[in-house]
Formats: sequence, structure tokens, C-alpha cells
Amino acid sequence: MFLSGAQLKEVFQKAKKQRFGIMASNVVFDTQIRAIIQGYNSVGSDGLMQMSSGACKYAAGESQDIKAGAQLISTMIKTFAAQFPKSGIGLHIDHATPNYFDFIVYCVENKLVTSVMIDASKESLPENIRITKEVVDLAHKHNILVEGEIGHIKGTEDEIVSETELYTHPEEALEFVKKTNVDLFAASVGTNHGVSKGENIILRLDLVKEIDDLLIKNGVERGLVLHGASGLTDEQQREAIKNGVVKINKDTHYQMDMAQEIQAYWEKEKYAIVCPPDMDPKAYVPNKGKFDPRKWLIKGENKMQETVKGFCLVSGSANNSILL
Repeated sequence: MFLSGAQLKEVFQKAKKQRFGIMASNVVFDTQIRAIIQGYNSVGSDGLMQMSSGACKYAAGESQDIKAGAQLISTMIKTFAAQFPKSGIGLHIDHATPNYFDFIVYCVENKLVTSVMIDASKESLPENIRITKEVVDLAHKHNILVEGEIGHIKGTEDEIVSETELYTHPEEALEFVKKTNVDLFAASVGTNHGVSKGENIILRLDLVKEIDDLLIKNGVERGLVLHGASGLTDEQQREAIKNGVVKINKDTHYQMDMAQEIQAYWEKEKYAIVCPPDMDPKAYVPNKGKFDPRKWLIKGENKMQETVKGFCLVSGSANNSILL
């Protein structure tokens, strides 16, 4: 079922108390939505779907109407999630920069989402706090959760590009949380957006714990968020959760699943749509039983479903839905 903001807050509170993590999965297509929601449900996990500004523009087609795209993605997720009463699914706006403030307002006021991320991390800390608090004040009136961020995560994720990495300072994290009242806090601790391998990055999981301990000590405990986590090892993710992370973002991994499985299919079945070199083109007839999109898209869907199931088992969210 589709979660309300209050229910999503309960999900993260349970995750923080019991020290497990919720997988937040970026989506664009109906193929991803089906696969990932079914994956969450199959292991009794709650989950959070995420849509970026770029995903919404893509979903809208040639018009690039970001609001139309958001409506489409939200409707697909709500409709599909309604089939699964024992698995809670939320929808989150990922990395909305300040120039998308009106878009955030539209999604919040039209009840398209459960939570939003305002990413003003490239601004000065005072300006980041001001912008984030403005979003928090708006969203909380509609019982929508808000995620904020300090620091830069290196790499490319949709429209977010950073050539540098800037680790979050714990004291600034404390000031930020106190002054904005965000529900979730994203820290930059060494992960990368895009394709990366966990063993090749300098991951400061000790910094996650330092931030978590400081927030708890000052009476403003929050769930922490790990961005750019597609390439992390299972042990790195478990350690992050142990140190206070409740939300782990995944995007690139699903894209690779789709590409790898569909490429493998067409390498095997290429002559279903392409005339073999040793055949007279006049005699060739394409094989509809092989090129029907439902035959090859399902390969990517099945792989993504297995992937998210694995993620939930690693993070500990399996069999921990608030609806069970």
C-alpha cells in the first residue's frame, strides 16, 4: 500500500530503533516500478521509491513537463502499490535543488509524494539552512517528510553533478538539523554517485557514527541517509546502518541490471529481428515471439526484483514492514 507521511515516519523510527535500513530506489519506468515494489513485497519489507527532476521530465515525453511526469510516476506507483497491503511503499523527490522549489510545492500540495529532499548543499550553510527550513515549514503542514543535506557527493546522479567531494562536519550537521527540523539528514561520507566499487572509495563510516552520536547527545536524533550507495559492499552497508543510517539510496545498480539482462537476451536472440548474414533477406521473417517487448523487458524486471530482495536482506528490512 502507498504510505502516508506519518506512516513513513513510523517506518524510519522503527528502522532507527531496531537498526535496519530502508532501501530507497530511483525509478523512471513502469518496468522498474513493478519489479522493485514486487521485490519489497516478496520479502515483507517497506520501501521508498524515488523520482528525480530528470526522471519526471523524461516521463512526460517531448513536452518535458515536470509536473505531468510527476503525476504519471506517482499514479503508477500508487496504483501498483495498492495491490500489496502488507508492504508499505512511499514516494520521495530525490535531489530537488532550489531552482525546483515550485516543483516541490506542486508535488506536496497535490499529495503526489510522501517525502521530499531539498538539496541546497552547494549553497553556503546559512543559505542552505534558510532554503531547507522553508521547505520543511511547507511540507510539514501537509504531513510530508523532508530530507536535507550538507556536503558534496562526488559523481553524477541525474542532473546532480559534482567533481569534488566535501565531507560533512558533525558540528555543522548539528546546527543544520536544529535550525531546519528536517526529518532525515544526508551526510557526505565518501560514497560516489554513479558507477563505483565500495572497496575503491575512502568511506568514512566513523563519521556517520560521530554525527549520529552528536545528534543523539543534543536531543535531535534523526535518521541518516547514505547517497551513492550502489557500489558498496554488504559489510559497508551493514556498518553504515549500525552507525545510524536508515535510508540507503540505490539507482545505478538497477540501471545496470536492466542493461546487462537485455543485452544478454539480444546477444542470444538477435536474429529474431535482424536477418542472419547467411540468409536471403527476402526469405527472412522476424520472430514476434522473441521481439515482443514483454519477452525481453521481463528479463530486466526479474533481475531488478531479485536485486532489491537481496538489498532488503542485507539491510535487515526484510520481514520488518510496519504493516506486518
